[in-house]
Amino acid sequence: MTDKKFNRIFGAFIIIGMALSICAVTAIKLGQNSGGKALLILSAFASLMGAAGTVSSTTGRIWTFFFGFFDVSIYGIVCLINWYNGSSGLGNGLLHLLYFVPMQFIGFFQWKKRGISEGSVQARRLNAKQWGLCLLCFVALSAATYAVLAVFDKSGAQEFIKIAVLLDVLPVVCNIIGQFLMSTAYMEQWFFWIAVNISSLFMWGHAYGQNQDAFTLVYIIKYCFYLINSFNGLRIWWNRSAIKAQD
Repeated sequence: MTDKKFNRIFGAFIIIGMALSICAVTAIKLGQNSGGKALLILSAFASLMGAAGTVSSTTGRIWTFFFGFFDVSIYGIVCLINWYNGSSGLGNGLLHLLYFVPMQFIGFFQWKKRGISEGSVQARRLNAKQWGLCLLCFVALSAATYAVLAVFDKSGAQEFIKIAVLLDVLPVVCNIIGQFLMSTAYMEQWFFWIAVNISSLFMWGHAYGQNQDAFTLVYIIKYCFYLINSFNGLRIWWNRSAIKAQD
């Protein structure tokens, strides 16, 4: 089997598997006498757009940013609603609406500027100095984000390290760095996307344990598929990027 054929089959598996799972959960929850049905449908639609976008990003397709616009816009709104109900999500909500939405447009033009070869953007790698800068930014952004979000924490926790806030900080910071690396076509974005997906699973799992809201279950399913897809994205971009780190 050629790599191109494998990527098509794998992409179809992610999209179809995620679509069937989300539609099943949505149909079951809609059949129950519970509130939040409009939000559930909206979350399901955003997750399907996200699935299409993340599959497109693994192969460097510029359609990534079209699907991503709908995904991040709706996801940001849902996160803010989740935070308003007393759980984590403020950081992710603000991040998606104030950072990710405009970055969809920036990423589109950056990929066009870098050139599209056979329909895919030209991948590259960070050098040692750039890696060091990324790690420094990660530490600094994590500390700053935690300090800000702790002020707005509505979980009522009194711990020295607030778990709900910490679960919010990790995906926020990894998303910021991952999106920047994605928009500038660096392979290392996938290390941060893997971290985003793992930390988001913990965040939404924590939220589901508190509220058992249907739309939180949709996002747990979403990030399970995202995590699987991110490993394939790392494989593809690793092979397509230069062997030697570029300046």
